Order: sequence, then C-alpha cells, then structure tokens
Amino acid sequence: MSSLALALADGAVVAKRNLIKITRVPEVLIWTTMSPIMFVLLFAYVFGGSIEIAGADYKEYLMAGIFAQTVIFGSTFTGAGLAEDMTKGIIDRFRSLPISKAAVLIGRTGSDIFYNAISIAVMSLTGLAVGWRIRTSLAEAIAGLLLLLLFSYAVSWIMAYVGLKVSSVEVVNNASFMFIMPLVFIANTFVPSDNLPGPLRTFAEWNPISALAQAVRELFGNTGSNPPADVWSLQNPVLYTLISVAAILAVFVPLSIRQYGKAAAR
Repeated sequence: MSSLALALADGAVVAKRNLIKITRVPEVLIWTTMSPIMFVLLFAYVFGGSIEIAGADYKEYLMAGIFAQTVIFGSTFTGAGLAEDMTKGIIDRFRSLPISKAAVLIGRTGSDIFYNAISIAVMSLTGLAVGWRIRTSLAEAIAGLLLLLLFSYAVSWIMAYVGLKVSSVEVVNNASFMFIMPLVFIANTFVPSDNLPGPLRTFAEWNPISALAQAVRELFGNTGSNPPADVWSLQNPVLYTLISVAAILAVFVPLSIRQYGKAAAR
C-alpha cells in the first residue's frame, strides 16, 4: 500500500476518533447549530431592513455571504482541536503509534467537514424559513454547497498550522478572529464591493471570500439583476475560488505537516 493510501487510512481512524468526541461533548454540536441560526436572523431582520441591493432581494443576496462566513469560522475547529490535543498530550500518544505524520492532520481536517456540513444544513433550513430560495437546478445547488465545503477544508489547513504553531486554544481563537474578521467583512459578503472606498474595494474584489460568495450566489441563482464588479476574480468566481483552494492547500498542507513534526518533537 502506498504512503498516501496509508496516510488516508490512518487519517480515517483519527477522523472517527474526533467524531466520537461529539457524543461526549454534545454542547459543541449544539452551539455549532445555534450560531448559523443567530447570524441568519440577525442579518435578515436587524440589518436587512436598512440595506438595499439593486435588482436583488437582500435576504437572497445575504445567504451566500453568511454561508461563506460560517464555514470559514467553522474551520477554526481544526486549529482549536489541535491546540487542545497538544496541551493535553494526545499528540505525544499519536507519536508513539505507527501511523503517518499526516494522518492526524488529515483526520482532524476531514472530521471538521462534518461540523460545517451541519452548519450549512441548519443555515439552509433557517434561510428557507425567512424567505431565501434556490432558483437554479439541483446540480448547481449541490455544486454551490460542495464549493463551500471545499473552501472551508482548505482554510482548515491554515487553522491547523496556526493550532500547531501557538500554545493554547485561547490563542488560536484570538488569532483566528483577528485573521478571519477582516477577510470576511472586507468582501462582498454582506454588501457589494462597489460600496467600499478605494483600496478597500480593490482588496474586496480580489479577496477569495468575495469570489466564494459570488460563486455561491450564481450557483444558487441569487444574483438578481445586480451584475458583479468588472474584475476577473468576480467575473469568474468559481474558477478563482478553485485556484484559491489549490494555492492554500499547496502552501499549507506541507507547512502544517512540517510544523506537526516540530510540535510533536517538543
């Protein structure tokens, strides 16, 4: 069996271990599902009444942005989980086992897809309740959901690197917040990037999260008559998102595996 196949097989075992933890700490899953409901209701009813999007229903425009925000914040489970394992000495136990170095990271990032899938399901139901609708085919809708999970998986490798680099769960949460908040809000997640001034507008137009939100809007048929900004990244949002995913994985998969070796050797 190849080293990749062994790493995937070992990673599946680690992923199973992470998922079993849900039954022991159900509060994590409860708050994972409550947060999306809160964001949908907050933005739809508190801010939605004061924001107008030309040619589109704001609730439909909004949902893609909330989907993107939630799965990206959901990827922080990876960093927090690894930091917790580091502080509790579980990583040392893994080191004593004849498993691939990549297995722990593959298992951690893989199992956290489950959390994001649950969040997406809850958000979808909440969105339908407040008036959001998918206006394209089933295949396009599924493609939009898969794109969200793929992007969140890529970001989880960034969080894995952060979780192995710092010393505690608290630091991971604070560092993740400082990193994610500007990316999420300096984007077209909640308002079109045209509304932003100068340099912020340029940043938002090339921000991969803007492309993700725009891609999901198009795949769900939620763009209305509001055209995207006249830049390549938003004119080709699906392709730009896939390029971003490939670039993130190409950089942070080897970095995270290398950092795991260093962290485990402390």
